[in-house]
Amino acid sequence: MIPDEKKEEVRGAADIVEVVEDYVKLKRSGRSWKGLCPFHDEKTPSFHVTPNLGIYKCFGCGESGDVFNFVMEMEGVGFVEAMRSLGDRYGVSLPEEEAEELTEEHNLREGIYHALKYAGVFFFRHLMETDKAKKARDYLQKRGYNREVIKKYGLGYAPPDGEKFYKTAIDSGINEEYLLEAGLIKPSKRDDGFYDAFRGRLMFPIFNPSGKVIAYAGRVLGKKKTAKYINSPQTKVYNKSKVLYGINFAKNDIRKKNEVILVEGYTDVISLQQAGIKNVAASSGTSLTPDQMKLLHRYGDTITMIYDSDSAGKRAMKRGINIALHEGMDVKLLELPEGEDPDSFVRQFGKEAFQELKKEESEGFLDYTVHKARSSGRWNEAKEKVVTEILESIAHIPDQIKQEVEVQKLNKVSKIGDRALFDELGKINSRLKEERKKAKKREQRRREREDRKREQQDTDRPTHAPRPHTVGFNEQVKKNAPKRNEPKQPVKRPNYEKELIRLMLVYERDMIDYIGSYCNENQFEDEQLRQFYEDIIERYKEEKEVSVEAYAAREHPYPQLIGEIVIDEHTVSERHHEMVGVKYQKDKNPYRTAKGAMKALKIHYLERLQVDLYQRYNSAEEEKKKKVMKAMKEAGRQRSILQQSPVDELFPDPDSDAAKKVSDKVFEYKMKHERE
Repeated sequence: MIPDEKKEEVRGAADIVEVVEDYVKLKRSGRSWKGLCPFHDEKTPSFHVTPNLGIYKCFGCGESGDVFNFVMEMEGVGFVEAMRSLGDRYGVSLPEEEAEELTEEHNLREGIYHALKYAGVFFFRHLMETDKAKKARDYLQKRGYNREVIKKYGLGYAPPDGEKFYKTAIDSGINEEYLLEAGLIKPSKRDDGFYDAFRGRLMFPIFNPSGKVIAYAGRVLGKKKTAKYINSPQTKVYNKSKVLYGINFAKNDIRKKNEVILVEGYTDVISLQQAGIKNVAASSGTSLTPDQMKLLHRYGDTITMIYDSDSAGKRAMKRGINIALHEGMDVKLLELPEGEDPDSFVRQFGKEAFQELKKEESEGFLDYTVHKARSSGRWNEAKEKVVTEILESIAHIPDQIKQEVEVQKLNKVSKIGDRALFDELGKINSRLKEERKKAKKREQRRREREDRKREQQDTDRPTHAPRPHTVGFNEQVKKNAPKRNEPKQPVKRPNYEKELIRLMLVYERDMIDYIGSYCNENQFEDEQLRQFYEDIIERYKEEKEVSVEAYAAREHPYPQLIGEIVIDEHTVSERHHEMVGVKYQKDKNPYRTAKGAMKALKIHYLERLQVDLYQRYNSAEEEKKKKVMKAMKEAGRQRSILQQSPVDELFPDPDSDAAKKVSDKVFEYKMKHERE
């Protein structure tokens, strides 16, 4: 196993804000950072990252954890793989583990990544060193791509020989299964081995947001009668509907400008970025999807879409408009001069000309649609149809006020009358609502079928070595967990139980002694909080450190629980006490807070005990019923006493000087002249 000190070295080296910003656009908010949650759909940011504790928490869906949790969730990997990924990123070397300690799934994913990385080196070397790649080098040279650019974007060349890559990879010790699972080779139809999936093509590696190669796109050179591009198939590390080409290079610039420029082609991205226009991404050769738009929205709020002026480009733009509007983004559109694409335009005219054109010619979706309809004659010939199309786009906007603003703008140019427009919008909204409801049911049925299929496959699959156990009580049951794109329901833990744990962590030994003298672990309903309480008591007895910081740096799931228990959605202004002379404290009297929480804990424990005893009474034999009834009455009597008694009578104030100091020193007030 990897030693604990190495885990802590990785945790200490990893910058959680930097890691999260691979997926989420964050803004500083007091001592924490805030952004749109990547685990569920939301329009108002409720996702917080607290760097001094190294943890995150979403107040919308309840997700929380540390940097390891985040990588595990976002990349769909296990704890060891997440730790190794972070170790590689931050230069922490980790010892190799024994093969039997790793899960089959982990080994397969790692093998796929390794095969893809090997392929990148192979394709790059063939591009730069072989005579057969001269046509590819000439093609790149015409576009002004020097060796530095080629290396940065990992460009390469797949030799035309049918098995060249396959044989070289096998000779180099790459597992055949990994090559197949990565989509780099295909089985021969004659059942006599495998052949290369990419042959005689210029290769573009596709990266995930953190910079790992997850797939390839291969472009044919010359005028051959074949597909211009072929892409890797769906794999365990690549889902094309959730990936954008160039996002790993563009994400920081998208954040800075709060805008992404969306283009169609790989060379469009490279040429624009090399010209200094860096906030650019492409939809990886697929039609734009809602998942891709969600990814973009994590980095910026505005999207400028540039599509080719051919009919396919126009259809793609129309679909993209509605997807972007539905995601809540501000949408602009830019059409380049006839015969130009972003790649050719910026190479011919340069950065300044592109920026000037974008500034002068980009339009909002409504103005763009009307402008195109007028220039084509549709505005005069089929005005009502054009207006209906615009209203259908407006109906995708989630904010009702924004819908009304767009309808008013449409009324100004159409002169139809806002009442008629709002009536038609209402009909469209009703139809879309019904369509989404049906689509949701279809998606639910599809997921249920997939779940049943997976369960059947798990049943049929031969058993392997058991999964490794991590330290503590961190076994998380993943089988029935919601998928990442589904809103997760927050775990409902009793607030009074969380309060007791919080108080013990914040006020440490005296508070632990106070709460521990009145409570025991059996009174906790939530299993994880009960085990948390037990661990605190054990550390207290052993005179080990008990604090928020100590548990934030512990094994899983302590960091996740710390996020749930400690982090507040809203923090008090640090300057507030300077202005008013009163320093706000969450617990004006922490021991009084503890008393209220302990009273609630005991009352709810007795309620559960009464229910349990009632069930036992109904199933008990006759001679035992009398004993159970007596216990039921006693539990009821104790519960009545608790409910009727003041907390100060139930739990007297602590005797220690340190405890009294915390209780008595509620506010510090200074006169104005004393504060200066």
